[in-house]
Amino acid sequence: MLMRTDPFREMDRIVQQLSGTSGTWSKPSVMPMDAYREGDQYVIAFDLPGVSTEAIDIDVERNMLTVKAERRPVAKADSVKVELAERPLGVFSRQIVLADTLDTERIEADYDAGVLTLRIPIAERAKPRKISIGTAAVAGPKQISS
Repeated sequence: MLMRTDPFREMDRIVQQLSGTSGTWSKPSVMPMDAYREGDQYVIAFDLPGVSTEAIDIDVERNMLTVKAERRPVAKADSVKVELAERPLGVFSRQIVLADTLDTERIEADYDAGVLTLRIPIAERAKPRKISIGTAAVAGPKQISS
């Protein structure tokens, strides 16, 4: 049997159940994420522990990235009595507007140890580049006619 040491955690769980704050497809919960630039890539990492890859859906439409995931309850035998259930279940979703400087055609997704990592390359047109300066050929004086 598990010993509970935080009396308010159980109250939080009950409030969540009564208020319906667990995620549904019509009103998903937000998933935590980190976003940073690493060299010529933009990296976004989402925390999705306990979610199978089949339950993750990633879409890009124009410059809107949408990530949805669903964590379902584990099937339990009739003889199992749940003593404590704190892990959130339901649907999680996040929408991010991507800058035009990212190449959404080449997004890579990896899932390891409960973390979904998206790597989005910086578009070639957005990378800094050197502009060479040419010299104009001197053709002599020009006459302006009216």
